[in-house]
Amino acid sequence: MTRRIAVVSGGLGQPSTTRLLADRMSAAVERALRAEGQDVTVDVVDLREHAQDLTTMLLTGFPSAALKAALDTVATADGLIAVTPIFSGSYSGLFKTFFDVLDDGALDGMPVLAGATAGTARHSLAIDHAIRPLLTYLHAFVVPTGVFGATEDFGRSAGSTSEDAVPLGARIDRGARELAGLVAARPPRGAAPADPFALTVDFEDLLRG
Repeated sequence: MTRRIAVVSGGLGQPSTTRLLADRMSAAVERALRAEGQDVTVDVVDLREHAQDLTTMLLTGFPSAALKAALDTVATADGLIAVTPIFSGSYSGLFKTFFDVLDDGALDGMPVLAGATAGTARHSLAIDHAIRPLLTYLHAFVVPTGVFGATEDFGRSAGSTSEDAVPLGARIDRGARELAGLVAARPPRGAAPADPFALTVDFEDLLRG
């Protein structure tokens, strides 16, 4: 059974540390789900590609075809990874706008792994005082571990073994395991509920006695 993970990346730059963190988080979730015996597909929604369409939808109430596809990608996923840059102590306006235009109930009960990036670790609390309340308000189930990456976390070489390089990778792996565990334990999102009146024995067999 294939599980679908949606990734919302709110990075504005190109390249973007926010997208880099989102990619690392999605790779860890994919590994964790495969360890749970699940097949998985990952679809990335890069918000910078939809910035103009998001503004247009706010003004008109109608999404473009590309934005509609992005919204559907999130609404039909089994789990979500949501990552934003931190501006003025909170999520970006582009990130907030995307979640503003999601249909009501789109995130009901959806497991979510939240992440954020900023220039300094002083902004790390934004995950808990801004991002988590937003997603919880939308009825998502946000896993306990949030993943924050400061600029300095991305300046180290991939093979770095220094002690201060460990926490980011450890948080990514822990958050990935939490998300994967929730996704694997639930039926696929959108699956038809079991019919309580469905016959468990073929009707012809019943007639034969």
